[in-house]
Amino acid sequence: MTDLFEETKETSSSYSAKDIEVLEGLEPVRRRPGMYIGGVDERAFHHLANEIIDNAMDEAVSGFATLIEIKLDEQGRLTVKDNGRGIPVDPHPKYPEKSALEVILTTLHSGGKFSGKSYKVSGGLHGVGSSVVNALSTEMTVEVARDRKLYRQSYSRGTPTTALELVGPVNNRRGTSVTFLPDAEIFGEELHFKPSLLYKIAQTKAFLFKGVEIRWECEPSLIEEGDEVPFKKTLKYPDGILDYLNFLIGQKDTVLSKPFTGRADLAKGMGYVEWAITFSDELEHGFFKSYCNTIPTYEGGTHEAGLKSCLLREIRSFAEMTNNKKAAEISSEDILSNAGIMLSVFLKDPQFQGQTKEKLVSIGALRLVENAIKNPLDHFLSGDVKSANALLSFLIEKAEDRKRKKKIYETSRATATKRLRLPGKLSDCSRKTSQDTELFLVEGDSAGGSAKQARNRETQAILPLRGKILNVASATAEKILANEEIKNITEALGCGYKDHYDENALRYERVIVMTDADVDGAHIACLLMTFFYKEMPELIRHGHLFLAMPPLYRLTQKGKSVYAQDDADKERLLKSEFKNAANVEISRFKGLGEMPPIQLKETTMDPKKRSLLRVLLPGNASEEERETSSHIREVFFHLMGNKPEFRFQFIQENAKFAENLDI
Repeated sequence: MTDLFEETKETSSSYSAKDIEVLEGLEPVRRRPGMYIGGVDERAFHHLANEIIDNAMDEAVSGFATLIEIKLDEQGRLTVKDNGRGIPVDPHPKYPEKSALEVILTTLHSGGKFSGKSYKVSGGLHGVGSSVVNALSTEMTVEVARDRKLYRQSYSRGTPTTALELVGPVNNRRGTSVTFLPDAEIFGEELHFKPSLLYKIAQTKAFLFKGVEIRWECEPSLIEEGDEVPFKKTLKYPDGILDYLNFLIGQKDTVLSKPFTGRADLAKGMGYVEWAITFSDELEHGFFKSYCNTIPTYEGGTHEAGLKSCLLREIRSFAEMTNNKKAAEISSEDILSNAGIMLSVFLKDPQFQGQTKEKLVSIGALRLVENAIKNPLDHFLSGDVKSANALLSFLIEKAEDRKRKKKIYETSRATATKRLRLPGKLSDCSRKTSQDTELFLVEGDSAGGSAKQARNRETQAILPLRGKILNVASATAEKILANEEIKNITEALGCGYKDHYDENALRYERVIVMTDADVDGAHIACLLMTFFYKEMPELIRHGHLFLAMPPLYRLTQKGKSVYAQDDADKERLLKSEFKNAANVEISRFKGLGEMPPIQLKETTMDPKKRSLLRVLLPGNASEEERETSSHIREVFFHLMGNKPEFRFQFIQENAKFAENLDI
């Protein structure tokens, strides 16, 4: 212990004033680059490009530039050129021996964006962007065209290598051009600018400010195989952020007939906000892309919080106005789950978290954004009531789905250590694996009794259902979860609902709906298909759902018996199977429960003799299939939903095709 104390004492005594370093100029940046650009990895490497491009964008957003050129050459040097005012080159008042250009590029916290006089809004705030890029570049050349004269100066690792020189007169050029190559001593030899990332940055900037034209150019040899990056393209989007949303949504079906989009000034002259929002069931997790002064705020912030608050409040308010009580259950989570949201604010003196500016923390931005979007959203909902009601229905379904998932999660946690619970009415098969096994969903205990006697006990299971199951197309999540028959079906299958569906947990290879061959039986089958379509669509998509084809008639003559599916089949068989149809005995089955087990097995359950209809859904590969899938969804919920006018319309349009009605 004494030795340790003596060693510590000796070390302390050697720590003196000469050990205190004073880093001057840009040396702190080279010593600790992570403080300024977040590290020395690929993301930080490309942050250098963002800093220079943001300076050019600030000129455009402030109305001084209309064109930005971004070029990546074969050696990996990046050039960013704008037609703005050009960085001042006259001597700086505080440092008269240096030009303003040299001060900006060699001194931290220097620039024209602190007072707000030169730029109303800007992405550069701390006066460190250009100087940090200069410090971390092995070479940088800056050209400035001002007052019809062209100036040039070169730097290396933050230090000028040439004096500011007057190149000569120029009549058709103005603005700033910056060419730089990041330093391999800082980032290593492996890191290089990726055309795919740079092009995405350029395209995003063009989307976010529709007043700018960005010309992208890249040496073709630098584009990696498989990257869909043009080597030369002009980027200009007249509808700005709406074009961006449409680009991301592509051909997906949307709930709204048109996106909710607009632009509004923020209170107190603080700037303005732009947005574009839509909803789609095909957006599996949704997206929310936000920006401040064209800088991406990957971690969100107060502007995002303002929009979320506004959306939830106004949607609930519209629901109350239309007396839709179910909408009270809608949460922000439901709104965002399948939403495509673009939000761009242009804010005076924004406050970011850190130099990399990934989160907006301006306290006032929440209320500014919320209040700016409130009235436009209210007008949008009340001006397009059809779309607004479709959105409400969509969000209510998401809310019910969320509650259902929560219930399933809670149930799965509570029963994780317990044995698998199977419904008491289930007569299970004996085979331990799902291969070649079948679950018959039958109509009532009477039919269940006959089916149990007719089945193959090793591979066929029977689950009797009591009457008609709940119509899930118009039922709430609570009703669905509380329904005994639905609960029995899901427990028997063991595969879970919707996003919790587990193909490997399905206990049977085939699920067969076996109902009477009459109107009531068809209705029960339709209710069951609606249940599987809404709650377990993957079960159908994987080809597990079937409809049994029990006969409606038995035709007998002199010991010969045949079975007919319906009236048309009966007439065909009378002509084809019997010489004298007048002497044929015709028996009509009142239901599966009235059919002897041996006949039920022979006609409906024996895999060697029966007929089954497989229920299929189209895939998502082609546009035609997507349209078909959308049509099926529309038909299902129009005919099975809670709005009778759709069913009435369907009957009127299709009554002329009905024949041989069973009434």
